[in-house]
Amino acid sequence: MSKRDNLFLVGLMGAGKTTVGRLLAKHYGYTFHDSDHEIEARTGVKIPVIFEIEGEAGFRKREEAVMADLTALSGIVLATGGGAVLSAANRENLRKNGLVIYLRGTPEHLYERTRHDRNRPLLQTENPLATLRELYQQRDPLYRGMADIVVDTGRQGVAGMARVLCGKLDLLRAGLPEREAVNGPATKS
Repeated sequence: MSKRDNLFLVGLMGAGKTTVGRLLAKHYGYTFHDSDHEIEARTGVKIPVIFEIEGEAGFRKREEAVMADLTALSGIVLATGGGAVLSAANRENLRKNGLVIYLRGTPEHLYERTRHDRNRPLLQTENPLATLRELYQQRDPLYRGMADIVVDTGRQGVAGMARVLCGKLDLLRAGLPEREAVNGPATKS
């Protein structure tokens, strides 16, 4: 299996990983998977119930097992849960088994997308925006550290993000060195 055979989307909740992932899978003829949906399918309950019964630690243990299974597949697009990168094993599996795409959004923008969603246990706090800011501070370095491609979500729609990603991915697949294809030719200051 080549690293280029899989596309793994990482980023905070609300960044568009699932929606963009489905578009990428359709474009490239890959199979789409969402790690959170897979956890729910295996357990038969929604993620908030897992958090309520087992806590975040129990959920992360289940997530690591699902991530190990999914990252071993070939020809897939995988939308990961926002906290999947907290596990060193998950980060290693993502890095070695596919191209990692970080959909980066500001906490303020992500709050606008998630503020009415009750299926996000970590945001069921008095101040979800403050929680998103804390999560961003904690996770952004992990996402950036493992990403082959970083795309700022901004206010662009998912179709626009998918087009940008397809362009960058096509350059990578055309044989340009990965960092040059993603960031443009290196320049000296």
